[in-house]
Amino acid sequence: MYKVFLTDDEPFILEGLRDALDWSSYELEIVGTAENGLKALEKMRKTRADILITDISMPAMNGLDLIREARRINRDLHVVILSGFNDFDYLKQGMRLGIENYLLKPINLHELKATLEAVIEKLDRRGRGAEEWLREDIGVLRDNIVNRWLGGEIGPGELHERAEMLGLELDREFAQVVLAKADTREEALRLELQRLAEREGFGIPFRDREGVAGIVMFPERLEDGGSEVRRLLDRVRVRLPDVGVRLSAGDVVSGEDQAGRSYEQAKKAMAFSFVHPELELLAYGALATDRMSADKSLTLDWGDYAKLLAAKEKERLLSRIDEDFIRLAEAPGMTPARLHNAALELMLQLKLELGAIKKTSEPGLVGEDAATRVMESGTLQGMTAVVKEVAEKAVESLVSDTKSPVIGQILSLIQENCAGELSLKSLSAQYNIHPVYLGRLFQKETGESFSEYVNRFRIERAKALLGDSRLKVNEIARMVGYWEMGYFYKQFKKHVGVSPTDYKALL
Repeated sequence: MYKVFLTDDEPFILEGLRDALDWSSYELEIVGTAENGLKALEKMRKTRADILITDISMPAMNGLDLIREARRINRDLHVVILSGFNDFDYLKQGMRLGIENYLLKPINLHELKATLEAVIEKLDRRGRGAEEWLREDIGVLRDNIVNRWLGGEIGPGELHERAEMLGLELDREFAQVVLAKADTREEALRLELQRLAEREGFGIPFRDREGVAGIVMFPERLEDGGSEVRRLLDRVRVRLPDVGVRLSAGDVVSGEDQAGRSYEQAKKAMAFSFVHPELELLAYGALATDRMSADKSLTLDWGDYAKLLAAKEKERLLSRIDEDFIRLAEAPGMTPARLHNAALELMLQLKLELGAIKKTSEPGLVGEDAATRVMESGTLQGMTAVVKEVAEKAVESLVSDTKSPVIGQILSLIQENCAGELSLKSLSAQYNIHPVYLGRLFQKETGESFSEYVNRFRIERAKALLGDSRLKVNEIARMVGYWEMGYFYKQFKKHVGVSPTDYKALL
């Protein structure tokens, strides 16, 4: 087992890091913790560590000084920096010291896991040269920046500073995100995409927080996106003839601030691989066009389904599926093909919503078997039974993730009454728990602070409501709990990448 040392001046962060992962499943062992750099250094003189995870800002000795001194003890020490704020100068100093990644608090568990997996791989291959190690270090930092960019988590100024430092050219008129999956040899595919991106100019390679390889491409014209993606697919086929590869592509978008939208579209397109297993290229625009005629005849209210799933109301969710599909089956002009499309779409939406709530992909929720069973169902009851199986699994997945009954009740309250006044102060009085402890418990259970979770949930609910042409943007803002329009616009653009008005126009 490789040995890990944790340093942070906030005890609940240390406790949270200990509990956040099953360290032994990664063949890692936590051999020590400390609340400042001096104590950490003293302990590390006696206990060897392979990996140091440390805060930057600490009393007695800060994180950067700790790294310098700890490297005198163990020159091969691998380091992950934690920080409660963005600081470009710290990042530059950390890079000079050879850090693995710079993680912002609250820590994204997917990013932490990906970072640790990369470190473990390096430790497993100690014989490689320093040049290759440096290349991988830069790759981890690049993935971090690209994911924050596509997730709308980084401002333009900081983005360009870090992009310039890493040699990433973002000043392009158009952008398009392409994701790739392989039936075997995923790592070979990732390395091939990286090679094609760097040597043949396809764009910026990255691995997203779910471990999926991709490229941010920069077509010269709007209409060039399709041909460039097909050219990329052809090059991958030539290089990996024995690997079954599937690409999914978002739309070509204007400007770097829209790249996140293309990424979300690419993820949605990839999720349709179970509907179209025969396709090697899944283009979001083409899929949307194919579904357009059917969508006009389908009136499933996804907002209600999302609410029932988030609230873990299994019986009501299952009843709603039965009611809706009976209604659809009786609608004038309805065909079996359209009912099949509705069932497939609903299963996909449940999968995507579950992934959004848990901040992780759910690959086992909807597979080709479920899609095949839907398409081959000879009766309405048989088809809806498959959809209900998926819905039941989604609810059970959420239920099993909630460890604290209090947090479970609070999550249900948020989901049922997101338009109401929600604060840690009022909830702490309701449940007779100190607000500071409740905030720490909430973050430990969900991976997000209370305010972050509430804002993200409200924005997701707003996105669903914006699809209703009868509602005005200011009405939707109030329906999800925003009474100040400026703040609503700011939060929506932060999470989605575009304003609510622009998003509504895209639907």
